[in-house]
Amino acid sequence: MTSNGSKYYWWCQIGGWGSLALVLVLNSSTFEQKITDKQIMIMVITVLTGILVTHVFREVIKRAGWAFLTVEKAYPKFLMGMLITCIAIALIRIGVVDTLGLVDHKKSDFMPRLLTVAADTGLMIIPWTLIYYFYHYVLISGRQQVDTLKLEALVKELELKTIKAHINPHFIFNALNSIRALIDENPTRARTAITELSNILRSSMQAEKLETVTFEKELNIVKDYLALEHIRFEDRLQVEFDIDEDTLDQPIPPMMLQTLVENAIKHGISRQVDGGKVKIISDFKEDYHELVILNTGVLNGNRDSDGFGLASTKNRLQLLFGQRANFDIREVNDNTVQARVLIPVAMTK
Repeated sequence: MTSNGSKYYWWCQIGGWGSLALVLVLNSSTFEQKITDKQIMIMVITVLTGILVTHVFREVIKRAGWAFLTVEKAYPKFLMGMLITCIAIALIRIGVVDTLGLVDHKKSDFMPRLLTVAADTGLMIIPWTLIYYFYHYVLISGRQQVDTLKLEALVKELELKTIKAHINPHFIFNALNSIRALIDENPTRARTAITELSNILRSSMQAEKLETVTFEKELNIVKDYLALEHIRFEDRLQVEFDIDEDTLDQPIPPMMLQTLVENAIKHGISRQVDGGKVKIISDFKEDYHELVILNTGVLNGNRDSDGFGLASTKNRLQLLFGQRANFDIREVNDNTVQARVLIPVAMTK
């Protein structure tokens, strides 16, 4: 417990047991009973004994870790602890009172007095225990909840970084292969391609620091990538865009669109003798930002056998935008594959 917590604890102890003494004084005043010096001494003994024994009880609770237990597990332990505490207070109080000769009694009265004093003490010990336990139970639960949220945030961050670490090298190696084919055939175009790749790498390095980027920024990276791939495929690669300009400022995971387009070319266009078309569509559909990548080709069991990107796309989306975000890939006719991403707009504004 912190120094402030310890200070509050002692104030509560003094205030609680002092309130008991005040109630006893007021009770005597109500019945117009004259308060004697002996009664005052007994009240002082009661308060000091209560503070002492409950403090020991508190140390037992702390060392045994009872405050960390669930109600079901804590109940029998606290019940036994309260019983022992009540008896201990009663024994100390009776022993001190008898030693000081503050009460006249018979030797045969010990057991009834013990039970009476223990029962009276229980009226204070029961609320003391309940308040102490539930205060710490709520405090500990709150801390655990905060720790859980911090842990979830850390896991989320690590998962996203792991995903990016897989995606970016995959993209770089494919882009370099495209440039390599140009060096001997068309050096001028190769230099231009290197500039395009430089732009892509610069944007990619900046994206590493972000969980999301605007769709417009991601689209520019994809256009550079398609320009590089067009060199390799020439007329076998046709590209078409259908973009709603209002979607350009919408956030999406960095490198996600590029990865989907890369897979469309690698697993679709490159396997077609006559090549094919890649079409990128961005629009709003109800409460979602809908991204669609259409490519010539067929979907088969090996579509993502050597690519981490497609397998991670849905996980990335849900980590960033929640369970409403979705990704699916399917054949829409005999020779066209559709990759579709849905990002809830309400959660991204």
